[in-house]
Amino acid sequence: MPNLVLIIGPQAVGKMTVGQELSKMINYKLFHNHMTIELVKDIFDYDQEIFRKMNTIIREEIFKEFAKSNEKGMIFTCCFDFGSHFEEEKERADTWIDLFDEAYVVELEASLEERLKRNETENRLKHKESKRNLEWSNNDLIRSMTKHRLNSNPGEGEKIFKNYIKINNENLSPEEVAKMIKEKFKL
Repeated sequence: MPNLVLIIGPQAVGKMTVGQELSKMINYKLFHNHMTIELVKDIFDYDQEIFRKMNTIIREEIFKEFAKSNEKGMIFTCCFDFGSHFEEEKERADTWIDLFDEAYVVELEASLEERLKRNETENRLKHKESKRNLEWSNNDLIRSMTKHRLNSNPGEGEKIFKNYIKINNENLSPEEVAKMIKEKFKL
């Protein structure tokens, strides 16, 4: 059964970019959250409940099938709300984690200023069509901070997840972060 590396953190913290580097190092498949978001948003408006429902269904089916495969592992990136939606988020993450042989959770954090810079990087905009409207994307990034708590409090993540590491990647390259993950979990 394959393993899962779940990379969580707020928008534009570098989840996909770190996932890309980690994928190269350990030969796991990268499944970043916008792979389904971009598909579903072209059919259903982002703000509709049906968008969230279809996005979840597609992801869960991919996880179920991948977990039965002969692949080595998958890296999945997403936001995780430690605040008002915690119970729902934890239940969903546990459902995914339970499908895999081993699961490792990586939480990334960086300042708002750094994330706003990263929100405009070429790699991000190449892979995330919905982020190309920079005015909307920057406003959404800032607005989400008032609605959600997308980073854990000190010591909280270790109590929630079995195999867990939190990394402030503000001044680290994606390669350095991927190497830290690989070494921490012996991947």
